[in-house]
Amino acid sequence: MKIASVVGARPQFIKEAPVGRELRTKHDVVLVHTGQHYDHAMSQVFFDELGIPRPDHNLGVGSGSHGAQTGEMLAGLERVFVAEKPDLVLVYGDTNSTIAAALAAAKLHIKVAHVEAGLRSFDRAMPEEINRILTDHASDVLFAPTETAVRLLAAEGITKNVHLVGDVMIEAHRDAAEAARKRDVLGSHGLAPKSYLLATIHRPSNTDDPAALKEILAAFGEIGETIVFPLHPRTKARIDQFGLAIPRNVRIVPPAGYLEFVALEAGAKRILTDSGGVQKEAYFLRVPCVTLRENTEWTETVEDGWNVLVGSDRRRIVEAGRSFTPAKPPSARFGAGDASRRIREILEAGGY
Repeated sequence: MKIASVVGARPQFIKEAPVGRELRTKHDVVLVHTGQHYDHAMSQVFFDELGIPRPDHNLGVGSGSHGAQTGEMLAGLERVFVAEKPDLVLVYGDTNSTIAAALAAAKLHIKVAHVEAGLRSFDRAMPEEINRILTDHASDVLFAPTETAVRLLAAEGITKNVHLVGDVMIEAHRDAAEAARKRDVLGSHGLAPKSYLLATIHRPSNTDDPAALKEILAAFGEIGETIVFPLHPRTKARIDQFGLAIPRNVRIVPPAGYLEFVALEAGAKRILTDSGGVQKEAYFLRVPCVTLRENTEWTETVEDGWNVLVGSDRRRIVEAGRSFTPAKPPSARFGAGDASRRIREILEAGGY
């Protein structure tokens, strides 16, 4: 088969690594980078560290409003698909790159496969939620990571060509954790294992709301412990714009490459984040996660007691940041770490 694999942002680079590697053993994979994440720290470093081939096409779309960014991607991807004539377009996750690729392919009557289908936060104020829903309804084959995702798709009337394959992030994270162990990341930062908390903030609901961002930073200060904070460019811009102060116990570091970040996750006492992917990575690493949101698409991590939702409320962040401790081991509900192989086999068997 000729498969167009479309990526554009950090979470998709990570997912493409194991899936693309598996598919390239037998098939022609055309890698298309929309350019949604474009600077070295948010893009090229992931290609370098994860061994992802150089993209066959890079649209170089860059940042912009949701409408402008998605529209430019849609036009660029249509041109690529017309020229390449793939048998299938493979999309990942829930970004603007995901929905743009799914729409471009569907309108050209090219089959669409969605890796990480069926996730729902039930918060339509999140752009990612709209992207997830529309992509699932435009897809011809849906690769669900969990039984919960399968049930949520069925609740929306999507039952045809839905395959429970497990989570491809298990493979990506396993490979990254092995590579990260060979580096002295904590030593290079002057850190000891379990001596710090790790924080990430990037969602508009937290970064674009000055009151929410102020509360979160104040909570970090009240927690009192060392907090390592790889600062997303968007978040830095908002902190500067709103004139907010970084608490003295918060150590700002540049955006980390994937291997460095996995090492920082593994060494942390707890993780404070508003990222969906980081919630799950914390779960895989058995690190307690405090999520700075009121909802999550990864409900399994909350149900298993390894993730707690605190929003941007200062008191709840401080309480969980100081003391949240899971009561039981994680389950195996994200699969056995063979999702990429199962995806390839399903596609080869005509599972769509």
